[in-house]
Formats: sequence, structure tokens, C-alpha cells
Amino acid sequence: MREAYQSDLRHLVDDLVDMASMVESALSDATDALLDGDLALAERVVAADPHIDERQLDLDAKSVELLARQSPVATDLRLLVASLRMSSSLERMGDLCAHVALVARRTHPELAVPEQHREQIRRMSDLALAALRDAAQVISDRDLALAAQVEKNDDELDELQQEIAREIGKGEGYTNTQIVDLTLLIRFYERLGDHAVSLVRRVGFLVTGDAVDTLGQATDVTEF
Repeated sequence: MREAYQSDLRHLVDDLVDMASMVESALSDATDALLDGDLALAERVVAADPHIDERQLDLDAKSVELLARQSPVATDLRLLVASLRMSSSLERMGDLCAHVALVARRTHPELAVPEQHREQIRRMSDLALAALRDAAQVISDRDLALAAQVEKNDDELDELQQEIAREIGKGEGYTNTQIVDLTLLIRFYERLGDHAVSLVRRVGFLVTGDAVDTLGQATDVTEF
């Protein structure tokens, strides 16, 4: 009975990592659709979002069942509570990817991102993807040293958002539609980074049992 319970807990972690992989694919495709004007790819991202939602519902149902059936304590209890929060963050990340794809779909056949901002948007996407991949590894391995790197990526995302916001805030050389779209897009990518940070901080709570405001406080924690 105990072995089956531990297996269920391990599968819960695997499900979170699989869900992160789904979001990673959605993010990569959404950015490609945005920058390349690929309508079919944008439609695919939008159509895939309900599947991410379904994974969250399934994962949460498993967590609640284990909570009710096993009455876990200590680390096991923290894992189940953290999994509920992490699945919510991943579902919201999926929504943000769909929002990026919707901008690409709405502006097609025009490109939503002006030429002078394409490199910046690509960099924001790359940082969000790296943060998501690292967060998935942190969930799998509980590596708090790697978790600190996710926060560093998020800092650069914040800086890029502010940089683009300052440029478009001048209002020179942009249409009103471009200003609105860019303002939304940089917010979407910035929020993706925030959710990645939330994921790794939940792992910090899981490992240490304490609320963690910054993973720099806990990079020396190595126990499982």
C-alpha cells in the first residue's frame, strides 16, 4: 500500500513536468507564429490550450484524491499542496501562450511586432522558455541552485519589458494598434517569467517547509 502511495506521488511530479513540456511547446509555437506571421501555427496553439486546462483538472483531481485518501503529513503534504499551486501557474502560462497566438491571429497577414522590436521579443521568449525548462527540472530534481537562475532570467525579462515600454511610450513611428499589441505582448512574456518564478518558489517551500521570497536564500539546500 505504501509503495503504491509513493508511486502516486512520483507520478504527480511526472505529470507536472509533462504539463510544463506542453506549455513549453505552446510558448515556442506562439512566438514563431507571432514573428513569422504563421496563421496555422497560431491556430494550433489556441486549439491546444484546452488540453493544458484538462491536464490541470486531472492533476488537481489526483492531488485532492491523495489528500483525502492518505491524510499525508510533512513533505508529502507539502508536495500535494504545492502541486495544486504549480498546476495553476502552468495553466495560466498556457493561457498566456494562447494570448500571444491570438495577437498573431488577429493581426494576420500583418506582423504584430515591428522590425525594430523583433529581436527584443525573441529574447523575451527565449528567456521565458529557459525559465520554464529550468523550472521543470527544478520540479523534477528539487535543485534550488538552478531555481535561483530562474529568478535571474526573470530579472532580465523585467528589464526588457521596461525597455520596450519606454520606447513605445514615446509614441513615435507606431500606429495605435501596434502600441496596444506591443504593450500586451511584453506583459504576456513578463508574466510568463513571473509564473516560472512562482513554480520554483513552490519547490523551495516543498524542500524547506518555509515560504521563500527569493531562491538566493536557499541555494545550499540539497536534501530531497
